[in-house]
Amino acid sequence: MRVAVIDGQGGGIGRVIVEKLRKALPKEEVEIIALGTNAIATAEMLRAGANDGASGENAVVYNAERVDIILGTIAAVIAHSMLGELTPKMAEAVAKSPAKKILLHLNRANVEIVGSSTEPLPHLIDMMVAQVAEELRKRKGTEIQDNSPSESWRPSFALARRKLAES
Repeated sequence: MRVAVIDGQGGGIGRVIVEKLRKALPKEEVEIIALGTNAIATAEMLRAGANDGASGENAVVYNAERVDIILGTIAAVIAHSMLGELTPKMAEAVAKSPAKKILLHLNRANVEIVGSSTEPLPHLIDMMVAQVAEELRKRKGTEIQDNSPSESWRPSFALARRKLAES
């Protein structure tokens, strides 16, 4: 499965996403493509363990339709976000991509998502990684056996947390 992680500015959020993906998912089954709006963001994600990386508008536009999942913040679909680093073409390419998009709802782009969680960022990234793990299991055709009532609406979250804690 090919997963793109989109980030900009200093690449800190993308770096953490890549690190947690690497800890939670089998390296041989998940190819992580770092797509930075700038070279610094891309370099941070590559240092964290991304398989490959590219920077700039064309990199995002070209790769958005060639991956299975796109990860990042809600800014990835908002033109002129990330202090202007995310161009309208980038936002359009991500939005139009057939890839599943799993985005964090950070309010840096002055967009409020009604009903979104107020969990701290590390917990949100754990949830994101759990959703990617669930998607990988679905594609492989394996079932999750976790029936705890508190996690029933997001069965893979507890499993991903345990896997992260083990590593």
